Amino acid sequence: MEIDQEQSHQPRIVIPGDIINEATEKNITLGPGLRQEGEHIVATKAGILKHLSPGKWWIESNQKRYIASTGESVVGRISVRLTEYYRVNIGTAHSAILPALAFEGATKRNKPNLAVGDLVYCRVAMANRDMEAELECVNPATGKADGFGGLKGGFVIKCSLGLCRRLLDPTTMILRLLGEHFPFEMAVGMNGCVWINSNTVKDTIMLANAIQNSEYLDDDECKTMVQGLLAKA
Repeated sequence: MEIDQEQSHQPRIVIPGDIINEATEKNITLGPGLRQEGEHIVATKAGILKHLSPGKWWIESNQKRYIASTGESVVGRISVRLTEYYRVNIGTAHSAILPALAFEGATKRNKPNLAVGDLVYCRVAMANRDMEAELECVNPATGKADGFGGLKGGFVIKCSLGLCRRLLDPTTMILRLLGEHFPFEMAVGMNGCVWINSNTVKDTIMLANAIQNSEYLDDDECKTMVQGLLAKA
């Protein structure tokens, strides 16, 4: 089934096998749920077709199992520490590999000191359906950490993959409202894990609950919820 290009500005629900004719940019990056088949881009799962300029296309769905995709950010936990690399649990069917040299400034004599159980914020450097995903803690465009690396303190919550994508949008209402009243840090993983850290444990738990509860709320309902939190603070 082909999708009408004239209505490409409207949200579209697609099913596996649909041809995506909206993706007309010269340089296109395909995210989860899409793949190239000859001259066509085809949906591989059901969901809502999403687009982010320039040229980023993906299918948004609330699937439970995360499938690694190159370029996505993830929050993981170190499960095995070896000499040259770490194994990291990112919620996929198999653990991912994080080389000890895949950090800003890392050398054979100067490697990060991460222990089993530590949290890390990583970028998926390579993903293949037949191999373990490979991670890195640097931005390949700058060679700098740019926020990637070990996460200290804080609290990790599980969210749907759809909510995680919305939290990456700077215009998301719940984050704007909370940011106006509460100082906090956050790392959003596209694997359904969100790390939150604030001044106190009480605030961190409150922020985590508010973010999770916002998934099915509209903007006005989010405002009401935050006002209620301020009244209790």
